[in-house]
Amino acid sequence: MALTNSPALYGSVTKTFHWLTALLIFTAFPLGMIANDFPMATSDEVAQKAWLFSLHKTVGVTLFFVAVLRILWATTQPKPGLLNADNPAEATAAEAVHWLLYFSLVLVPLSGWLHHSTAAFSAPILWPFSAILPELPKSELFSHITSGWHGVFTKLLLASLILHIAGALKHAFIDRDSTLKRMLPGKMSTPTLPQQRHSKTPLVIAVALYGVAMGVGTFLGLQTPAAAQTNLADVQSDWTVESGTVAVTVQQLGSAVTGSFADWTADIAFDPTLEGDKKGHVEVTVAIASFTLGSVTDQAMGSDFFDATTFPTAVYAADIFATGDTYEARGTLTLKGTTLPLTLPFTLSIEDDVATMAGAASLARLDYSIGAAMPDESSLGFDVDLKVDLVAFK
Repeated sequence: MALTNSPALYGSVTKTFHWLTALLIFTAFPLGMIANDFPMATSDEVAQKAWLFSLHKTVGVTLFFVAVLRILWATTQPKPGLLNADNPAEATAAEAVHWLLYFSLVLVPLSGWLHHSTAAFSAPILWPFSAILPELPKSELFSHITSGWHGVFTKLLLASLILHIAGALKHAFIDRDSTLKRMLPGKMSTPTLPQQRHSKTPLVIAVALYGVAMGVGTFLGLQTPAAAQTNLADVQSDWTVESGTVAVTVQQLGSAVTGSFADWTADIAFDPTLEGDKKGHVEVTVAIASFTLGSVTDQAMGSDFFDATTFPTAVYAADIFATGDTYEARGTLTLKGTTLPLTLPFTLSIEDDVATMAGAASLARLDYSIGAAMPDESSLGFDVDLKVDLVAFK
């Protein structure tokens, strides 16, 4: 059996690429479905789910590189002619499906890889190299869009596969020609080809379908469910917050993952000229449902974690003390129905009645019954780093 293609037959290299690609596709598909549906109520289940996603992604990235090599090889080879070229409608459909498959073999794993690279947290790819595509920001918006692409592209790949397999079976059992036999191992006699007709129509169809798929995927990515809203009461504060962030960083499966709260208020009474160490008071109220943590945001809202439905807000109330060149907020944090002491050291600069503050502290998640079903650090670290930055004016 020849290594290279001829005008009527596929060579062994092309056949190897074909069946290796099929093996990778039919491995990646069930892994992705199982990983999506796998529960994550305990630390063992989270670790197992992450391992399944890691395996799925590793197979997907392997498929991407195999597909690229397959396409490069195909550009050096003659393409065996269609045995049904004398049926223009059927031949056009067959070639359109082939183009869809070629696009899918690249775009499905690539869109998944883009999602992996832009998500705040993502199960690792199982290889020793960097798994993050360069020059891509950790963007929740782009992560949602690439996830939408991956979902729609996957369905287009599945539809193309079904049509491809149905066509091959039709050739084998209804037409009884050599179309399927040409891709099987072993030698065979050279079939007689009808006159071939070459058209750009199949490529145009495939490009148009993928253009629509990208648009649909983008739309779906932008339609992420809105978090439940908690209406925070307006505060009458001596200092008005102009901008700021309340962020937390946790260790998830050994990687640092950062999320933030988008909705919070701060009632600040502060005067650095007061005598004594005590300079004021602050009360910060945070809407728990405004928290985002990439692909695990929904899990974070669940009853075993923040339980945002039962405990919609967290409150930090503290007195402010000067400690040399820096300051400390000494008070309590009420989170998930538990109130515990928390001291937040911070730096502060004031210029023309505009204050810039930056502080950080650490707390233990289990003290607040967060992730109680994960009593070890294999899936989720015990310590949570809190970082607060704000700019306020008087």
